[in-house]
Amino acid sequence: MMNRFRLLACVLLLCASTLASAHRFHAGIADVSFNARTGSTEIVHTYMAHDIDALLANLYGRQFDLTDPDDQDVLRKYVEARFQVLGPDKTRLRVRWVGMTADAERVTIYQEIEQTPLWKAGFIHNAILVDFLPDQVNTVNLNEGNAVRTLSFDRSNPEQPTR
Repeated sequence: MMNRFRLLACVLLLCASTLASAHRFHAGIADVSFNARTGSTEIVHTYMAHDIDALLANLYGRQFDLTDPDDQDVLRKYVEARFQVLGPDKTRLRVRWVGMTADAERVTIYQEIEQTPLWKAGFIHNAILVDFLPDQVNTVNLNEGNAVRTLSFDRSNPEQPTR
């Protein structure tokens, strides 16, 4: 009986330590590519659901249900304020919110720049979650046909040229 108790205690401690160390980094990724069929540049962001949930709860003092359109709208406004694609002259290109999906692990956000090729982008500004998580790093992959260029954004580097 004592051996079973020790084994159960060891298993519980192992599980607790695994959960505690499971989320030591904060990262987001966005893939940006031109869709020749539609003539638009498409943007797909992926963030850890836990980070988005914690951000929204911290900002608004309540839990959010990201299947609810009103709660999605709150996240949309946050994202649009912190992610921009700028032209070479630093004017904002119109990034349209297409939609989002959320599950227990990730939040995926879909945007597009209608009838605009990727080469018209001169700069990207990505400060999503960096105002909330000091160690947040956002990666943006720019897919221009056969070439993929990767940019990294953090609190000290929220904007970069695309070329």
